[in-house]
Amino acid sequence: MNQKFRYLFMLVALLFLQGAIAQTITGKVTDESGIALPGANVIEKGTTNGTTTDFDGNYSIEVSEEATLQFSMIGYSEKAVVVGGQTTINVSLAEGTQLDEVVVTALGIKRAEKTLAYAQQTVGGEELTNSRDVNFVNSISGKAAGVEIRKSSSGPGGSTKIQIRGSKSLSGDSSPLFVIDGIPMVNNRGSQPGVWDGVDQGDGLSQLNPDDIESMSILKGANAAILYGSQGANGVIVITTKSGKAGTTVVKVNSGITFESIIALPELQYRYGSEGGAKENWSTTRGDYDSSYVDDWFETGANYFNSVSVSGGNDKTQAYFSYANTTASGITPGNDYGKNNVSFKQSTKLFNDKVKVTSNIILAQEKTDNRNRAGYYNNPLTGLYWFPRDRDINDFRGDNYRTFNTDRNVYEQNWFVVDHHQSNPYWLLNEESQEDKTKRVIGSLNLDYNITEQLTFQIRGNMDYAVKEYETIRNGGGNTTTVSANGNWIYEKYDDTSTYLDGILSYTNNFGDFSLTALGGATYQNTNYGNGVGVYPGAAEDQLLYANEFYFNNLTDVIQVRSNLNNGKTSKIEKQSLFGNVTIGFKEMLFLDVAGRNDWASTLALTGNDSYFYPSVGLTAILSEMFEMPEAISFAKLRGTYAKIGNEVPYNRIFPRHNINADGSVGFNTVKPFLDAKPEIITTTEIGFDFRFFQSRLGIDFTYYNINSQDQFIQINEPIEDYTSFFVNAGEIENKGVELTLTGKPIVTEDLSWNTAINYSKNTNKIIELHPSVETIGQGGSEGFRYTLIEGGAISDLYAFKFLRDDEGRIMLDDVSGRPRKTATRELIGNAEPDYAIGWSNTVTYKNWALNMQINGKFGGYTVSQTEALFDGNGVSERSAAARDRGYENINAVQNGVAVTQIDPFTYYDAVGGRNGIDEAHIYDRTSIRLAQLSLSYNFKVDSVDWLKNASLSFIGNNLFFFHKDAPYDPELSQSTGRNEPGSDNYNLPSTRTYGLNLSLTF
Repeated sequence: MNQKFRYLFMLVALLFLQGAIAQTITGKVTDESGIALPGANVIEKGTTNGTTTDFDGNYSIEVSEEATLQFSMIGYSEKAVVVGGQTTINVSLAEGTQLDEVVVTALGIKRAEKTLAYAQQTVGGEELTNSRDVNFVNSISGKAAGVEIRKSSSGPGGSTKIQIRGSKSLSGDSSPLFVIDGIPMVNNRGSQPGVWDGVDQGDGLSQLNPDDIESMSILKGANAAILYGSQGANGVIVITTKSGKAGTTVVKVNSGITFESIIALPELQYRYGSEGGAKENWSTTRGDYDSSYVDDWFETGANYFNSVSVSGGNDKTQAYFSYANTTASGITPGNDYGKNNVSFKQSTKLFNDKVKVTSNIILAQEKTDNRNRAGYYNNPLTGLYWFPRDRDINDFRGDNYRTFNTDRNVYEQNWFVVDHHQSNPYWLLNEESQEDKTKRVIGSLNLDYNITEQLTFQIRGNMDYAVKEYETIRNGGGNTTTVSANGNWIYEKYDDTSTYLDGILSYTNNFGDFSLTALGGATYQNTNYGNGVGVYPGAAEDQLLYANEFYFNNLTDVIQVRSNLNNGKTSKIEKQSLFGNVTIGFKEMLFLDVAGRNDWASTLALTGNDSYFYPSVGLTAILSEMFEMPEAISFAKLRGTYAKIGNEVPYNRIFPRHNINADGSVGFNTVKPFLDAKPEIITTTEIGFDFRFFQSRLGIDFTYYNINSQDQFIQINEPIEDYTSFFVNAGEIENKGVELTLTGKPIVTEDLSWNTAINYSKNTNKIIELHPSVETIGQGGSEGFRYTLIEGGAISDLYAFKFLRDDEGRIMLDDVSGRPRKTATRELIGNAEPDYAIGWSNTVTYKNWALNMQINGKFGGYTVSQTEALFDGNGVSERSAAARDRGYENINAVQNGVAVTQIDPFTYYDAVGGRNGIDEAHIYDRTSIRLAQLSLSYNFKVDSVDWLKNASLSFIGNNLFFFHKDAPYDPELSQSTGRNEPGSDNYNLPSTRTYGLNLSLTF
């Protein structure tokens, strides 16, 4: 016992002496031109004791005299300085002549960027929060080549469509895998609106706190994502969260407010009203009618962002804690959004620093009231926009939106017409509501064991669990096409659970001129999505026993409380995998990368193909290390990869289940079991180069890729044996494209600097083949247009009725009525995806000022608007009024062989407008160029304030204005973020801008 006390006393004495000789070192880190480098790392060598420089490049750290300080920053060469007796150490870092920076790749593994054989781009966490978009994922738009982003029109908390290098599936939406700290996360998208009606139910990404994100690494191809298997077939976005750092405790506070307003309303007319009590506005008599009721409907939204984080620790244990609250009110009445986030991350070293234990927990609570609707039905915008101009809206709003039915003892909507397309918008506002709620926890535990200096073992476990609840209440007395007499109740509640476990053994060593990095591992993953129940009535089905009482006991006998198995949200998959990766380097100039993975998937059970292997190989050559390069070339690299990825069939395809009908009978499955199913195979070839010039002041990164998807899962709707349909492995899709990133530092002086980057991407999609029994596959649409997949075409091809024209291109008019004629069938217009996309980002700093700006452009492609078609059909479009002002519409047409240059406005717009008109008139070029993000910041001098380390105030804005736009609406605002309706506008909300202020404090 005395011996133990002796050792304990010696340890205390040693710690005391260490503290006694410790000293505080201060200084400044700059580049070779003397410009301060904020965010540079200053670490005591051999420990985790460290700090980062502030906005002015200053730092302060407490170390012993014998310590060595290491100074580093991405893009600059490291420098080490022995402290000795110094108390002030100023250093300048030279810009790196090679890609020495480390990036996060698959499975959270960190690798030197110069060794990578594939394209990847990293977006820093600050770039996600600079402009404070409520849907923060929209912030990466334009910042990475080849990444397509479309924003939902549903408002705050809505889902986002993300696609990397084009569509690769005939049935899926080709979404990438999202990963948090190396572990896959759940990003399930809820239901999406269609042409008729519906509401976006959000996605998993909206529940994250962007202030917790350190960086996002975008792994674009199968080559980069092979270690994630089929989940990474469409690319991977790796999110690295912030961690505590050893040293002084740091507290950061962010508080921001932004306001949201409409950029422009549709071009509506208010000088021609209805005629003879009609619902359409086709009077030929001009009037001076009120237009304020449309403006009055929309509000100025307000978004509030508040977060606080605390981080710190010592050389053994570091911790990070944060809390964030986001609240938002949309631009339509009653649309509110709220989110609370709590996260805690800690790491501890044990057993002489050989073992490191890291735990992380993320909690999220999200609630949305009355997400904005799309489509014809139950959408307040149809009644609002179509309202007859000669009527008084005050007769239908305020207390007048409803009347009391004494016979039934219920209220009913008060509206001027019974029309299945429209309802009183104020009835919808007050008597029909929707509430979406999500509670989520993501927990992980990692254990790293340094067996030797070269050999490490890592084991990780994770659970991602979410409870989702959606409720739509529609009181009886509304539109009888969509709501029954006693009302409608749509309710669902279910759990999404993902359990993940992996173990990875890694080895790194050098053998003379050769370097070796190898890893092998195994994963187990079990996902159980949609585990719950729902009530889904028909449009006007007699659902409730008593009016406007919305609970289970009030359901009629014919309404079934169903498992979510029936609505396509259920998915149960178990997968085990083995994988390996070896990288061999030669003299830091040649790197060979070989990887492979074998999966065993439960959804392929009973087929004999539930085990499948796929490989990857890549080669990197650092030309600037192999050859003497001209002085202007700082770095030169060539790379190429080839990879295959397998993809299992979706859940419930091999042996589809029977259903239980509402009357208790069995609804037998009519799809033949798919017992010969094979995994889909996606093959990717990629080549590229990366050149840096003039001491890395100018850079160019180029990639060409070819992606081939084969053996997809297609349903054939033909009788076979005792079934009505069956599945086959068939179909082939090809995506070819180029990605180009130009980076530059045109100005670098002591007071002024300018960094700029341009991302260019172009993807060409082609459907090589479908199946002999399949001529077309639908991708959504309406009466007048369709998105149709046809062999030889491309995914998102748009087909619509065109004007019937003669050989001279003139529109042919009906011989009797004089109405424009349309083609007998829908014909190809073009593709909804852009021909190419460009994102241009700029960061300019001048003394204490910093300006960040992002300009995005999409060029080519087509978008179609049922909104504009129905505007024309109802006579509310400005163009229809302008034609009435003239007395005619100009036209290049022919009737009975006679040229016609003018046509009656009603005759023309009644023919081209409406639900099933000639949609060629309402198809627009998707091209748009916009100021996507803007942030102007001022960093205050806080040297005289001991307790405050940094303070900055920023003006922030998103989607502030368009430099150019062809469509009469925002073509990037998506009705649906799923597979269908890739370029449709059907009574979406108008596009909005946000602008406001953000205050950031560091203590």
